[in-house]
Amino acid sequence: MARLDVKKTYKLYIGGDFPRSESGRSYPVSKADGTFWANASQASRKDARDAVRAARAAFAGWSTKTAYNRGQVIYRIAEVAESRRDQFEAELRSAEAITAAQARTYVDAAIDRLVFYAGWADKIAQVVGGANPVSGPYLNHSAPEPSGVVAVVAPAGPLLGLVSVVAPVITTGNTCVVIASEPHPLTAITLAEVMATSDLPGGVVNVLTGSVAEIAPWLASHLDVNGLDLTGVTDPDLARTLEEAGAENLKRIRRPGLEDLLAPPPLDRMTKFLETKTVWHPMGV
Repeated sequence: MARLDVKKTYKLYIGGDFPRSESGRSYPVSKADGTFWANASQASRKDARDAVRAARAAFAGWSTKTAYNRGQVIYRIAEVAESRRDQFEAELRSAEAITAAQARTYVDAAIDRLVFYAGWADKIAQVVGGANPVSGPYLNHSAPEPSGVVAVVAPAGPLLGLVSVVAPVITTGNTCVVIASEPHPLTAITLAEVMATSDLPGGVVNVLTGSVAEIAPWLASHLDVNGLDLTGVTDPDLARTLEEAGAENLKRIRRPGLEDLLAPPPLDRMTKFLETKTVWHPMGV
């Protein structure tokens, strides 16, 4: 008797767990040649709320870890991703019809970017903070602090794109809810498996798959979301709607133009979702 393949079930990633959508919905995902690949969970409004709740619960623990420790955790994600590079390369070739060399380039870039941000974790405070010159018997210091929960719309690149928007957010101590690339969601769940088996605490990153037009407006208007990264929003009308919804409670919003994901990332990927605390302290004369 011929053996039947064990088909993989792609679920959401919320709070360190892999639940199905509470709505019970899914949508078909095709390979680049148009053949059926798998069904992905189609997240609902309630799934988005659950993800925000998980991200908020994880924020206190993650933001108070030492910057050095956060860097270690992100480096560990790179280590685990390196061990699964063959799987990532195969998935990218199926999803995007790219060559083996191109797939290798994107996987290399994604892993290298994790290492890049791991190195920044304990250095960003020195770059954007420091002692301020004042006139008087005072010391004046500014230090960056994470904004909180950031909602992210990932760009089309199913691996490098996701790493490029998630890694800088968590490097600075934020937690996030990310909507994966709608046409290429499966690699995002594979990356979630990498994060779940590394040292990243549950809830720091939460991955939703499904319709950006359905999920993003609820995240943009959610009062417990502190920032929006609209990198993956290609519809200008939707982007404007999300900006307006985010302005209701003064969210930090990043809406970049067209970016080359293979190029060195700009510093504002980290600084956009940082707040600055300034402390004055008397000094003896």
